[in-house]
Amino acid sequence: MIRENRKTVTAVGVDGALLVLSPLPLLFYMAASFGGSLLEWHFFFAVAAVVACIGCAAMLFKRPVYGKCLGAASLAGTWAASFPYLISNPSVSLAAAVVTIAGMVGLIELKVPALLDRRDDAVEVGLRRVRWAAYGVPVVVVCALFTGTMNPHINGLAVSVSSVIAQIFYFVWLLRRRLILRMFVPVAGIMATVVLDAVSGFWEIAAATLLISIATLAHLPLPGDSMVRRESWWELLMNHPARLLITTFLALCVFGTLLLSVPVMTAGSNIRLIDAAFTAVSAVCVTGLTVIDTRTGFSAYGQGVILLLIQMGGLGIMTIATVGLHAMGRRLSLAHERIITSITDPGYSGLVRSLVGIIVFTLIAEVAGALLLTAFFHMAGDAIPQAVWRGVFTAVSAFCNAGFALQGDSLAGYASSPAILNTVAILIVAGGLAPAVCMMIPRLVAGKRIPESDRIILVTTFILLVSGTLLFLAFEWNGILSGLPFDDKICNAWFQSVTLRTAGFNSVPIASVTDATLLFMLFFMFVGGSPGGTAGGIKTTTAAVIAMTFRSGITNRQDVKFRNRQIHPQTVYRAITIIVAGVIVCLITVVMLFVTQNIAARDLVFEAVSALGTVGLSTGATFNLDEIGKVIIMMAMFAGRVGPVTLFMLQADERSRTDTGSPFVKITLT
Repeated sequence: MIRENRKTVTAVGVDGALLVLSPLPLLFYMAASFGGSLLEWHFFFAVAAVVACIGCAAMLFKRPVYGKCLGAASLAGTWAASFPYLISNPSVSLAAAVVTIAGMVGLIELKVPALLDRRDDAVEVGLRRVRWAAYGVPVVVVCALFTGTMNPHINGLAVSVSSVIAQIFYFVWLLRRRLILRMFVPVAGIMATVVLDAVSGFWEIAAATLLISIATLAHLPLPGDSMVRRESWWELLMNHPARLLITTFLALCVFGTLLLSVPVMTAGSNIRLIDAAFTAVSAVCVTGLTVIDTRTGFSAYGQGVILLLIQMGGLGIMTIATVGLHAMGRRLSLAHERIITSITDPGYSGLVRSLVGIIVFTLIAEVAGALLLTAFFHMAGDAIPQAVWRGVFTAVSAFCNAGFALQGDSLAGYASSPAILNTVAILIVAGGLAPAVCMMIPRLVAGKRIPESDRIILVTTFILLVSGTLLFLAFEWNGILSGLPFDDKICNAWFQSVTLRTAGFNSVPIASVTDATLLFMLFFMFVGGSPGGTAGGIKTTTAAVIAMTFRSGITNRQDVKFRNRQIHPQTVYRAITIIVAGVIVCLITVVMLFVTQNIAARDLVFEAVSALGTVGLSTGATFNLDEIGKVIIMMAMFAGRVGPVTLFMLQADERSRTDTGSPFVKITLT
């Protein structure tokens, strides 16, 4: 039988599904033809995508590289052919984006096994091809439903073609097995599909093809002992850090969307699904961008759900789950501890002890901040119940660097209240730093020795905070700060420098800042906070390593050092990877917004960087986004929270590879 690795067992036979799915590009093209005028190149891309999909199925297990390239070309052609339809249907666009990303990742991760040239192998491969093809037919039916019934004949024809292809695979497999008596099943399925396509409507064809697929799967033998054991869904997640991180945050976003869609969560009319999803993603990803005012658009229940999502998103669901399992007396395996450690980066002591310390530190900081803010809000004029709720909400939002506020203008109404601004600023800095790093601040002040990585974080954070304050004062002294007294100018400049650590609060109108201020704000938002904290961005350590690498380069040094300690080259490579990944995702987001939104370029660039850095500041573009723009920003916020490099890590092997036998190549750079 087929000898193959556990990770490649499901790849065999996927070419059957590809052939069944090949009509989809033309299906989406026809759907797009009803959404507006189409050019000839739309039809060209649709046909090219169909041909590329068929070529991918034919070449995937013979010439894997060519097959994967054709598969990628088919996905790109499908997007190009159906772009007019996708841009007018946000829900379909979001689903298509998820499917496209999954398809690209699947192509990259696909490992092609070496099949033995034996009859048993051909029969086994044929069985899996039939099974994959039968699974593909319902996908075509669902896509036909999504594209509407404006042209039911075309939709029905696409479903019929896919069903016939699947039945042909079944017929060929039965022929190889010489099961003559059972051949009537695929023959009857083909005849029924053809007749229904000629005389019936789309719904009858869709129902019949689904029944035929179910009957086909019922007649197929179940996977037996000849197949190697498949990894369970839990193992597939727990054995790969990137998959686990993305899946947990995605599940939390879906859970939050469903909760916020309940009518009791809103203060008035029901919320649209796209707005509920945007709010949930922004809360889970601790960003703070909103399309609905949190104070007036949500009830107390809705605000409570948002606060819960912020807390779970800020701490990280894996941190909460691990501590919960420990509290129940459950223990993780060493492999699972290694995976969670790589995700949470808890510190230097044991995993559970460090995660418990994170939660305790979080609770202490948030409770202290809530008490102070409650007192300050009450002194500012709020009634005690309102002051308590605003204090708790603002403290959690600030520590988690979320940027959600229960005031319509964020904290602009407290521009002359240094007690409130400085309390929020301290919470932001504490949340942006890892708890273990915060514990090192007294040691650093006392002149005691601390780990070099913590020193890099603290020094870099101090430099960014001070330089941000000075730059904001320099560019906005006679700008948005002109109407404030001297001490309030200093306080607000400091606060805005702190909030650029991906917090998202503002005490001054961001839309009125000068272009110079906007430019340096983009840089600070892109850098973000520190590893192990609740902030986003590429992180302060990454910026510090790149700065030290630059210094070594201009001084013609062969190594990168900090305080006479050499930084490992692998750390430098990873820092470069993080920055390049962030720039790539940022450019893609900006281009997508430019193509789809009729908003000033200045505002769109700021919005994209703010979303990717999970900052939450906006110049006003968020409320002007259409449904497509909201979907793009949601994807950017999610990518920023899990980390752009994590998305690329989906294609990485679990073990690093080195090749010491290859000769060096000399490349001229200057």
